[in-house]
Amino acid sequence: MVFSSIPFLFVFLPVTLLGYFLIPGRYTGLRNAFLLVMNLIFYAYGEPVYVLLMLLSVAVNFSAGLLLQRAKTRRGKKAVLIASVVLNLGALAFFKYTGLVLETLRLAPGLSWLPAVSVPLPIGISFYTFQAMSYVIDVYREDCPATRRFVDFAAYISLFPQLIAGPIVRYSDVAQQLQTRQCTVSGFSWGVKMFAVGLAKKVLLANQFALLWEQVAAEPAAYGTLAAWCGILAYALQIYFDFGGYSDMARGLGAMLGFDFMVNFNYPYIARSITEFWRRWHISLSTWFRDYVYIPLGGSRCSKGKMARNLMIVWMLTGIWHGAGWNFLLWGVYYGLLLLLEKLVLKRFLDRLPSAVRWVYTIVLVLIGWVFFASKDFAAAGRYLAVLFTPVAGTAHLWLPGWLPLGIVGAVAATPLGARLWSRWKARSAAEAAAAVLCAAALLLSTASLVSGGYNPFIYFNF
Repeated sequence: MVFSSIPFLFVFLPVTLLGYFLIPGRYTGLRNAFLLVMNLIFYAYGEPVYVLLMLLSVAVNFSAGLLLQRAKTRRGKKAVLIASVVLNLGALAFFKYTGLVLETLRLAPGLSWLPAVSVPLPIGISFYTFQAMSYVIDVYREDCPATRRFVDFAAYISLFPQLIAGPIVRYSDVAQQLQTRQCTVSGFSWGVKMFAVGLAKKVLLANQFALLWEQVAAEPAAYGTLAAWCGILAYALQIYFDFGGYSDMARGLGAMLGFDFMVNFNYPYIARSITEFWRRWHISLSTWFRDYVYIPLGGSRCSKGKMARNLMIVWMLTGIWHGAGWNFLLWGVYYGLLLLLEKLVLKRFLDRLPSAVRWVYTIVLVLIGWVFFASKDFAAAGRYLAVLFTPVAGTAHLWLPGWLPLGIVGAVAATPLGARLWSRWKARSAAEAAAAVLCAAALLLSTASLVSGGYNPFIYFNF
């Protein structure tokens, strides 16, 4: 079930909110139990078979937390941690990478007899696995105590607002909220507005930019160089409004239920370096890899050679986390090399350049990165890049002007301009009423678009 669907908006969400608020606020445990039931229904709507897999993950990691708490020796704790990590990553690797590994091995001489296996990917497994691992690692590090409340832990892992596509919420950030949380009128109102904004980003912007991208990506050489640049710009805006919109909806739904989730996107396309871009894009994932992989490996507090090794390991893992394809690994290596260059060579040079030049440098490199990310294979990426950097005439001038209004709206919406205007106007008496009207309009327009039945999948559901 996706947030931008009629069953969710008009059946699941109203029933969930009604049942949730019929339970008095002082009975947080009962509310968590109700949420757990609704979480499982939400997941089973699309993946009934894999509900058991998710519950198994819950049981394994809940038990690991208790075993870590009871372990008397450092060796015992480390054994529990290693077993937990192996089980978590083993399940993730089996479902996500079995097909890719077998497909690659079949290319080797004498191994063509291996079967071509396609293992269905359970929705959200990359996200809830990382959440569960962060809990066990935090308990091992004694950053948070192990919970003895199975229902609370299961509700946390399966919490429907962020179950499918994040943000990756750490247990330590919501542990107190699972035990007691305040559901206020102002918090609920803010949540509704955030959800409306996220839904509009997804339905009214991302879905439309997807149409342009798919049109150009199908035959980039036929459309020409100008169209190829516009196409990859459309993809950049599509994935931002798609994933950023989902994160906004997740934060909004969490706020309606009394939870406070982290900001996952902070206007990444205004960044003036690749380093800054990754401080703003998918923050919950980049900080996860920083805290649980990069720093334990030694981070940057070591020799330049080891720092380079640590950085490349993290970015290769980041790449394959996004998908079972060599293009994702290439995408990760691409960003690892760029970040390494900025750390070792380019930072001083970039700091001397005008802000506008640094922005152009960043956005061009990000767009090239999206070519690797969006392409099905190396050959497709190569063909697209060739059109980008080799002047090819096409028919773009005949039909691209029709996309200009949407492009302007998308470009403005990807900047903090709206937030800055709101910060100036929110103190005025009519500001709240105006915001309510705009959010209602966004909900109505988004719903109308959904009823008409257009393009609607979330990109990150595949990860």
